[in-house]
Amino acid sequence: MATTNDIKNGSVLNIDGQLWSVIEFQHVKPGKGGAFVRTKLKNALSGKVVDRTFNAGTKIDFSTIDRRDFQYLYKDGADFVFMDLSDYDQITIPAATVGDAANYMLENQTVTVASNEGSPLYIELPASVVLEVTYTEPGLQGDRSSAGTKPATLETGHEIQVPLFLNSGTKVKVDTRNGDYLGRVTE
Repeated sequence: MATTNDIKNGSVLNIDGQLWSVIEFQHVKPGKGGAFVRTKLKNALSGKVVDRTFNAGTKIDFSTIDRRDFQYLYKDGADFVFMDLSDYDQITIPAATVGDAANYMLENQTVTVASNEGSPLYIELPASVVLEVTYTEPGLQGDRSSAGTKPATLETGHEIQVPLFLNSGTKVKVDTRNGDYLGRVTE
């Protein structure tokens, strides 16, 4: 069994039967008293973030997370179907597990599925994706990028805020972590 000295960013801890991913950690040695490790943990299933402090040298249980590349095939009702790129097996993942990643996934896109003991935990997307704007109000002459934003619907059906000068049919780069517009993409 490992101790708190082995904690690193990205480590997955098994605490009371739940999996928690280490977002950040800090070893603290105060002038008075014993050393401790201050961590920020994210629940692998719910996404809840909590702060947790461990005494230095405390034994903790690490879990292994298997991250494999899958290809998103299609949506089947409320579930999503993915194909393992290594052995071509297909798996079905419920919408609750896919979460907000569904707002930025297109069919045939490669994603990373993180699983523990064969059970999918969450979907990892690239930091940004290129999507086409399917509908937005037309831009007017004189609209500039610093003038403000307007809503735009992407080809996935998700709505984001874009600058006033963008029109329907424009390809845009979108941050998958927070849904921010990052810029136009010209081909």
